Amino acid sequence: MQTHNFKPMEKLAKRLESLVERGISYVQPSDQLALSQKTSPNKWSKKEILGHLIDSGINNLQRFNEIQFATKPYPIRPYDQDQLVRANYYQEASVDELCGFWKAINLRIQQVILRQTELTLAYPILLGSGETKDLAFLIRDYVDHLEHHLNQILDPFYPADPHLPIPQLLA
Repeated sequence: MQTHNFKPMEKLAKRLESLVERGISYVQPSDQLALSQKTSPNKWSKKEILGHLIDSGINNLQRFNEIQFATKPYPIRPYDQDQLVRANYYQEASVDELCGFWKAINLRIQQVILRQTELTLAYPILLGSGETKDLAFLIRDYVDHLEHHLNQILDPFYPADPHLPIPQLLA
């Protein structure tokens, strides 16, 4: 009889790895000034978006690990994203530091994801809205969230000047 060593989240872990590699290959050679551009004090630069992704990685790595031993359902504690971006001074950080940290935290997250089983993926979590989901949802949401913000970083028109008209797409 053949044993099957299937890892339920292997495809998602590979997607995470690919997204991080794509982000690093774009950000590292990019112009520092372009990555630091802000159209207003309240809008994040691309460096600050990357910093936010670091904060997200830190918070979610803790969640992914704590749920393994915490009382269930595991409550998802929110965090103040804007305050963390400011407190960590990502705007002033070097691109090499940000890329190194972002890559490292996501390599660790990838390893944690790969070690989840059907049982652990079903662990219940309690969202701030009172809705109950499971660890599999939280992990997928993390990767989707990372991809959303990575697309902002990769967007050549971000941050757009709010005084310019929004370009219309051709059909």
